[in-house]
Amino acid sequence: MELTTSNPEEAAGFYGGLFGWRLDGDRFTLDGRAVAGLSRSRSDRPEGWLTYLAAPDLEGTAERVAQAYGRALTWPEERDGARSAIVADGAGAVFGLWQAAGFAGMQERGVPGTMAWADLLTDDVATATSFYARVFGWTLTHEFGSGEWLTEAHDSVAGLITGRYGARWQPSFQVADCSDAIDRVAGLGGRVLTGPAELGLGCYAEIVDPFGGSFAVTSPVAREVRLDVAYNDIIGMELTYGG
Repeated sequence: MELTTSNPEEAAGFYGGLFGWRLDGDRFTLDGRAVAGLSRSRSDRPEGWLTYLAAPDLEGTAERVAQAYGRALTWPEERDGARSAIVADGAGAVFGLWQAAGFAGMQERGVPGTMAWADLLTDDVATATSFYARVFGWTLTHEFGSGEWLTEAHDSVAGLITGRYGARWQPSFQVADCSDAIDRVAGLGGRVLTGPAELGLGCYAEIVDPFGGSFAVTSPVAREVRLDVAYNDIIGMELTYGG
């Protein structure tokens, strides 16, 4: 994940207040470990959050993007520990390609303040299904009631959200408590678009930062687990044992 903004210092203040991040050059860090990237505004990419997808063969992946009716927005460029390029899918959703060369992009996961998930927001499901199958070999499933992208190894890698205008990728960041994070957003100059709402096993809310960048936050929801044994089952077990 990488944020493009014309106000890096102010962005650092917002995300520092929300997630506890610190700005270290072109990276946001949490406890000294990289959790997201930061880029100043430039003419060849939109402002806001950019989702990167791993591309061990950058040129080969970019070629498949073109063959699947997507388009390249930038030439491959050298990064600190990686090479990258920015492309768009067949419906116009912009994302990055990341070929790691010592730096995979994130050094911390699974704790509050780190990336939890990424969703493709689009109503053109047919175009998306064809594009990501041809470029990455993904398949789309609705196994758990919502859209989910699976790799050829059947690993879950991203989600799909429909019912939105346009097409874009949106990151979700883990927080300890969704309601608490929402309360802090307003005080930091951001605003809540939707939520909080329970989705699956978590609480979810979509947010816009003070500079127009959209993202989501999610936190686990505790649910009581009950193990009930029916009276008839107990009688049945006793009768079987006694016979």
